[in-house]
Amino acid sequence: MATRPRLRDLGIEIGALPPGRLNAITDVPGLRVGHTTLIAGDGPLRVGQGPVRTGLTAIHPHEGSAFLDSVPAAIAVLNGTGEITGRSQVDELGLLESPILLTNTHAVGTVHRAAIEWLAGQHPTLGTRHFVCPVVAETFDGFLNDTIGRHVRSEHVLSALAGASGGPVGEGNVGGGTGMLLFGFKGGIGTASRVVEVAGARYTLGVLVQGNTGRREDLLVDGVPVGRLMPELPTERGDSPADEPGRGSVIVAIATDAPLSDRQLGRLCRRGMLGLGRVGAVATNTSGDLLIAFSSAPSVRVRRLDDAPLLTAPRLADGRLNELFQPTVGATAEAMLNALVAAETMRGRDGNVAHAIPLDRLVALMREHGRLRA
Repeated sequence: MATRPRLRDLGIEIGALPPGRLNAITDVPGLRVGHTTLIAGDGPLRVGQGPVRTGLTAIHPHEGSAFLDSVPAAIAVLNGTGEITGRSQVDELGLLESPILLTNTHAVGTVHRAAIEWLAGQHPTLGTRHFVCPVVAETFDGFLNDTIGRHVRSEHVLSALAGASGGPVGEGNVGGGTGMLLFGFKGGIGTASRVVEVAGARYTLGVLVQGNTGRREDLLVDGVPVGRLMPELPTERGDSPADEPGRGSVIVAIATDAPLSDRQLGRLCRRGMLGLGRVGAVATNTSGDLLIAFSSAPSVRVRRLDDAPLLTAPRLADGRLNELFQPTVGATAEAMLNALVAAETMRGRDGNVAHAIPLDRLVALMREHGRLRA
């Protein structure tokens, strides 16, 4: 588990709404997260040998099988220089029928095949009566990792899927975020949550990000231009295309137990984009900024083996979605910043270094601007 504090541990709070008990996507009941982290080797890049700085992250939408009990979902693209598999089916049916898997760009094929292998082992009808289109999303970790070496293997995928659980979620240099950069610092996995009341009912909204985007000078923390105020700090160096200023991507997974339709979840995705903008992400030409939102509320799940001709499910009225829009913006922004503060300095291939954001300097800047919690 993380050795560095989280954003709120530093006295920095994003927005006024309360987080869930863990301030994590796993505050959404039944949701499970698993990581496989792969770190090995040092020195010059030797394709197929390393150094290795990568992994994958698995998100199970609820306590059961998303294949048997699919959930309403939507995918949105802010800038599309990236990959998320299964998008056309989610767009067509408005349902998520597999775990969500996050990894590096060149591991998508392996992870996709392993996800089908895992699902086939769970569900004997797969391949005869049914088919599946797993959702796998990626960001590029080539600055630190031997990304062409294809070090993510099927057993790593199966381990993350089988080992996923509720409870605290590892952040920073873990899972799919192991080799990622964020705003010119080390980045990775981050998460946050919010608890809201709508018409007397209590709902949780959680966000998990794989952050690998942004220029140093664009970084904002609660409105403070932190990146521009840290010009004296070292920046990453190397010969990777990742050196292009601002190049990179981000995956945002938004989960809630509020009963929502796929159309309404698409509206949450667009508010997640506002959360990215709140921390300074600008979605450059080569950025893959991909968002997926789903509702795990039992009342809106679609049972695969149910052949009822008419489906009915309650959902929140559109007029009450305002109570979920603000939490989505705030939790997305805080998840990005949690990824940033949790990540530790990492040296990767060819001696390339991604430096952790210095927390003492961050706290001092936030204090100077009156942004620390009293």
